[in-house]
Amino acid sequence: MLEFAEGQHTDRKTLFVEVILPLAIAINYTYRVPFEMNDEVAVGKRVVVQFGKSKMYTAIIARISEQAPEKYEAKYIMDILDAAPIVSLQQLQFWAWLADYYLCNTGEVMNAALPSALKLASETKIELNKEYEIDRNTLNDREYLIVDALEIQPELTVSDIAKLLGQKTVMPILKLMFEKNIILISEEVSDRYKPRMRTFITLNPVYRDPDQLKELFSILEKRAPKQADAVLAYIQLSRKQKAVSKNELTEASGAGSAIIKSLIEKEVFFAEEKNVSRLQSGDDELEANFELSEAQLVALGEIRQEFEGKDVVLLHGVTSSGKTQLFIRLIEEMVNSGRQVLYLLPEIALTTHIVERLRKYFGNAIGVYHSRFNDNERVEVWQKVLSGQYRVVLGARSSVFLPFSNLGLIVVDEEHETSYKQFDPAPRYNARDAAIYLGNMYKAKVLLGSATPSMESYYNAHNGKYGFVELTERFGGVEMPTTEVVSIAEETKKKTIQSHFTSVLMNDITTALANKEQVILFQNRRGYAPIIICKVCAYTPKCINCDVSLTYHKSSGKLHCHYCGYKEESPSVCPACGSTQLEYKGFGTEKVEDELKLLLPEARIARMDLDTTRSKNAFQNILNDLDEHRIDILAGTQMVAKGLDFAGVTVIGIISADSLLKYPDFRANERAFQMLSQVSGRAGRRGKQGKVVIQTYDPGHRVIKQVIENDYVDLYNTEMTERKSFKYPPFYRLIQLDIKHKDPEVLYHQAEYLAKELRKHFDDRVIGPEYPLVGRIRNYFIKSIMMKFEKDGISLPKVKATIKDVILQFNTTKLSKGSIIQPDVDPY
Repeated sequence: MLEFAEGQHTDRKTLFVEVILPLAIAINYTYRVPFEMNDEVAVGKRVVVQFGKSKMYTAIIARISEQAPEKYEAKYIMDILDAAPIVSLQQLQFWAWLADYYLCNTGEVMNAALPSALKLASETKIELNKEYEIDRNTLNDREYLIVDALEIQPELTVSDIAKLLGQKTVMPILKLMFEKNIILISEEVSDRYKPRMRTFITLNPVYRDPDQLKELFSILEKRAPKQADAVLAYIQLSRKQKAVSKNELTEASGAGSAIIKSLIEKEVFFAEEKNVSRLQSGDDELEANFELSEAQLVALGEIRQEFEGKDVVLLHGVTSSGKTQLFIRLIEEMVNSGRQVLYLLPEIALTTHIVERLRKYFGNAIGVYHSRFNDNERVEVWQKVLSGQYRVVLGARSSVFLPFSNLGLIVVDEEHETSYKQFDPAPRYNARDAAIYLGNMYKAKVLLGSATPSMESYYNAHNGKYGFVELTERFGGVEMPTTEVVSIAEETKKKTIQSHFTSVLMNDITTALANKEQVILFQNRRGYAPIIICKVCAYTPKCINCDVSLTYHKSSGKLHCHYCGYKEESPSVCPACGSTQLEYKGFGTEKVEDELKLLLPEARIARMDLDTTRSKNAFQNILNDLDEHRIDILAGTQMVAKGLDFAGVTVIGIISADSLLKYPDFRANERAFQMLSQVSGRAGRRGKQGKVVIQTYDPGHRVIKQVIENDYVDLYNTEMTERKSFKYPPFYRLIQLDIKHKDPEVLYHQAEYLAKELRKHFDDRVIGPEYPLVGRIRNYFIKSIMMKFEKDGISLPKVKATIKDVILQFNTTKLSKGSIIQPDVDPY
């Protein structure tokens, strides 16, 4: 690789650039640099290239040399888009590691890493930015033509615009229009991420004078007694808390919004709109000058001490122990030392309260990065991280791809979460593991935090690979919730169960509602009924594209496939035998919500699952309503388990724990413990002890006992014994190959051939091929080959190189026609 300093190229030197294209190709392509561009090329810059017969792509320069490719004649690059590199050498190194480790191509990593606007291609769709008011006087002729065309046809491809202008290289023009906010990339178009605004009320400072206040009450009690009640309620609330919201005042005083409005008009009250956290009902924990408890101070000292000898530290803190406050202290220290921080969170919505807290210190030096931003915003974050303007970045798993220059700390919150794993498309990476490698590259420290750590992280901590710190008491001395396990079978026998709710759970719900407290109910399945079955012939409607039963959704009145999105009308007559005796079996969150409305008609009930949170702000709106006591009962899937912190929630009901415990997966017990513990941790987080009710057919199950006793160590010890015996992580590494084909017979022969070839190298380490739980998705039949490799005495790079060779050799045979092979390293 040649290093070139700016201005050192001679005019006639013939340069070639190896580029990364955003495509799944095994080898990077090489292009020739026109002489006039010699001084402009640099590693990490974007160039426009033609690939294939006519398609244009934005590629990244990975290498510059004077060596022409031997096997083909290099085409010229068409243009250079950047004045300075937008991808650093460290990022290119990170991409190469990801491609190598996760058995994919660098182009697939680039595709995942870059926002769409930074990788324009021929088929990329362009739209006008409706939020931008275009001043046509500032447009040049070509921009004018493009705007005119987009007003007639709202969506055009890059190829369409090239034809319109009669020139090949339109990407520099589109880049400039994008930077001016004139156009959007339609692949990523979404509404802007809007902050949650709340109106806060303050009393006119005039009435701090007791005499003035007395006179005000005297006037209001005679003329407007309800207004007097509102002022009195404000005074009482302001003694207990620093800020009084309009909603809180309305609820406390019983006054309508018209009365508050009238007091504002009279200038008795002042109203101010503020951007507030969606996840904190009181900001006590996140005050600018919060004090750490004694236990937190000890833990903070231990983390610092562990970082002296270890690059990765696991913080195992019980739910509501104040882990976030420790993260904030460490972030402050790192930023004050002049280095950047990456704070990874499993859910987009969890970023808000931490952002607000950190902005009190660092203002606009904080960036948030996730898929809910439109492409303009994501590119802006990218550029601000690249320039060092953003010193702290909070975001979901894709944040690991940002162009950090001086990374000093990575915090991975809820490190056990499965949402850190990317399943489709490639790269199928785990953001936690990628963050650890990233930290190693930048010589940064990595802090993993969880109340229920993954077995791998706990194993690494106890074997001395990671540092380890424990935080065993809840912040503010709040006790862990009490847990009661109820047998569904016993209550069914006694006929004390109502619908899907045992008498114990119903009593706790009604008591909580009577005390004006809130309830969260967890059911890890969405929809109304998972299965419809004919009582006469046992017919069950199935998806036409996948091997799964269709789930009935009452809200749409249709049967849905949760794998490919197929929908069909719900039958009233069995299509197989003509019977009208169709029965709904099982239940999801929609049915839980529906049944509760019948049993508790006075309660305000809402649902949180994938169906109710598809729209832009739906997730935040539900949390907002729960926070402000507009919801009494929230029923939901695993979304309700992640980081929610509400003072009013005192009862948690787990409707059916069995679906978690009986899942055919070696991680089932670990995941069940994590999910049950995390859901349970939502109860009684602010001063009052909560209660958790677990409904199950198997009350004596080992994992349920471990959850009740909050005994993670016992879970770990029992799971480790089993995993060692059956060759599972953390003692063995897993690599899975999924082979897909539309013809099941062809697939059978392909999978058998691949397994046979792999066994020649790896013997009995190869298991399968077998059909997975769902053997057909989107009309592709699937067979899986699992490989287990011991961690000691075997070279993983050599193993992966062999797997690549076997796949390559298979792809050269006629047998491979029509197949798709997807390698997945660390698949669970």
